[in-house]
Amino acid sequence: MPLEATMIIIDTSEYMRNGDYQPARFEAQADAVNMVFQTKVDSNPENLVGLMTMSGKGPEVLATNTKEQGQILNALHAAQSKVGGTADIPTAISVAQLALKHRQNKNLRQRIIVFIGSPLVDQGADEKNMVRLAKKLKKNSVAVDIVAFGEAVDDAYAGVLKAFIENVSQGENSHLVTVAPGPHLLSDMIISSPVLAGDRGIPEEMLAETGGAAAGAAGGFEFGVDPSLDPELAMALRMSMEEEQARQAAAAAASSSGGSGSAPAETASAQAASAPEPASVPAEPTEDEEDAMLRQALAMSQGQDVEMQGEGDEDISEEEAIARAIEMSMKPQEEQENKDKK
Repeated sequence: MPLEATMIIIDTSEYMRNGDYQPARFEAQADAVNMVFQTKVDSNPENLVGLMTMSGKGPEVLATNTKEQGQILNALHAAQSKVGGTADIPTAISVAQLALKHRQNKNLRQRIIVFIGSPLVDQGADEKNMVRLAKKLKKNSVAVDIVAFGEAVDDAYAGVLKAFIENVSQGENSHLVTVAPGPHLLSDMIISSPVLAGDRGIPEEMLAETGGAAAGAAGGFEFGVDPSLDPELAMALRMSMEEEQARQAAAAAASSSGGSGSAPAETASAQAASAPEPASVPAEPTEDEEDAMLRQALAMSQGQDVEMQGEGDEDISEEEAIARAIEMSMKPQEEQENKDKK
């Protein structure tokens, strides 16, 4: 797990009063800050986290590097009363760098996490100025993660933020996460992104494959479930989908067979062949996983009953055919004997 001192910069501009993020922009941002703090401290007991604003009268440090969540909560409460004005991104980042420079434990790597939920203005919208600042941070081994939401997700600012991250990143230690408005929570989008991948012990390549780096509806995950957070639920949903596909394929095969006597047996065989191999059952399965396993057991039992029924019908029809053949063969012989008697 990374050993870091992190300074979180929050946006306290007038735009934080908007309610397009649940429950409102500032509250969504505060919830994300608490989640980032808890993740950082849990990943390594020596990690430190600070908090500052970048709007209002000017950037202000509200909490120096600390391990106490109470200080972060008090700082967020104080920041809520400072909402107003516009965001001064370059000045805030420079102040955060100075705060990290005076950390007591010099073995802690330096990281700045910037929340931007308002338009880039003044020097913050100047790409050349932002690139120059990024190169200065890179020279001082400071990693920067930017969480863009609200107006900051507009294409007009995407080039500036992307250029900044490209120039500050050293060994891909800096990231840009864009979170569009939607029913999802801002904190959920961040925890499933590369910003906290190292703290959670998840390779960034895995997040990229599952869509964790993309922010949007349901985070881009299959079935809307992050497999890194709940692998058992993701597996159960995948098994349920495969069973449904097998059932639909079997129904299609049955309808195309024209209702022949062997259709039920063939349907059951196709369903059994296409059913996925049962996965290992966890010690304490979730309710969704139990439902998935019950559905699988029910499908298998139904398949066996149908197959047995089909075989029974086939045996009865053969016996009837044999009986009819014997009866037909004996009729001419009985007729001949009757003629001889007459």
